[in-house]
Amino acid sequence: MTEPQIERLRWWHIRDLLPIEDDLFGPERWSAAMFWSELAAGHYYRIARDATGIVGYAGLAATGPDEAWIQNIAVRRDRQRAGVGRALLDDLLAEADRRGATHVLLEVAVDNDPALALYRRYGFVEVGRRRGYYQPSNTDALVMRREGSGRE
Repeated sequence: MTEPQIERLRWWHIRDLLPIEDDLFGPERWSAAMFWSELAAGHYYRIARDATGIVGYAGLAATGPDEAWIQNIAVRRDRQRAGVGRALLDDLLAEADRRGATHVLLEVAVDNDPALALYRRYGFVEVGRRRGYYQPSNTDALVMRREGSGRE
């Protein structure tokens, strides 16, 4: 497979994200309205595309002069473990650097071992836990933080 192209998420891509979102997150998935809201708020969203179409997406919200939150990173199941998540994370961290963020935070399901491994490789450490954060599964979320600028 070729490296995915990272592009700006546009409103017309949202319908193509929804099947991925549904497959990965089921009843805890984001709705089209939630993605629309993120775009309307001016948050930084990207898609990863290859010859098969959209294979992943990710978003970042700069929440202060020195802080940014990764809103989501999702990779289509048939392209997981092929570098798509890393490419999206690299892009988000580069944008956080451009915006002057000195730390980046995220929330991840406590049972999402592949995502946890990726984030730890990039220097994220656990700083908190949100009990029962993901509903309706009542799964805890780990809050993770990465200090400093620069990518992996």
